[in-house]
Amino acid sequence: MHLPRLEKPERYRGLYVFDFGDHTGLGFTAEEVAELLESERYQDGKVYKIHKAYPDGKIELKGLPKETFHLEAGMFFYASDLDFGRREYRHLINLAVTHQPPCRAKVHLAKADEGRCVVALIYPAEFEEEMGAWLLDCQHAFAGVVEGGVGCVQAYYDRDREILERHQLFGTSSFESRTGDELLANLRQAVQR
Repeated sequence: MHLPRLEKPERYRGLYVFDFGDHTGLGFTAEEVAELLESERYQDGKVYKIHKAYPDGKIELKGLPKETFHLEAGMFFYASDLDFGRREYRHLINLAVTHQPPCRAKVHLAKADEGRCVVALIYPAEFEEEMGAWLLDCQHAFAGVVEGGVGCVQAYYDRDREILERHQLFGTSSFESRTGDELLANLRQAVQR
């Protein structure tokens, strides 16, 4: 795979490289990659996330399975009672107001087993690292049991929990995603942005 030399490579950190087989494009957003993988023509493409970027132009890539773009990941904060869970739920929502998350996410306050409740933070799986870093950067701490990952989201849905409250968080992005013809018109460009 041949990648072009980048000016200001640090601005590409968190974006994606798409290997089409006969050429490679660098600088796609997660939404653009998801759209490409959903198309019949590009469904077999290989995807890499730009994990690190260095001032000298070098970048580190992390290969991602294409299934990642069709999954949700999450973090689940279990509270011993509804009052504590409700405070945690509101804290996450308020946190997103003062420190915008890296992507869209949904927050649920739901009943759990044995009188407990769970605060569910669910987001696209390709943002799993960024969401963890966001919570750490915001110094979010929780005093209960926490679990997370893709499998936990499916288990949460399978339990068909009663959702008491729900809220949608909206993320921030440095780049606007292109769709449809606008995206397809520029696929031959080595650098997308």
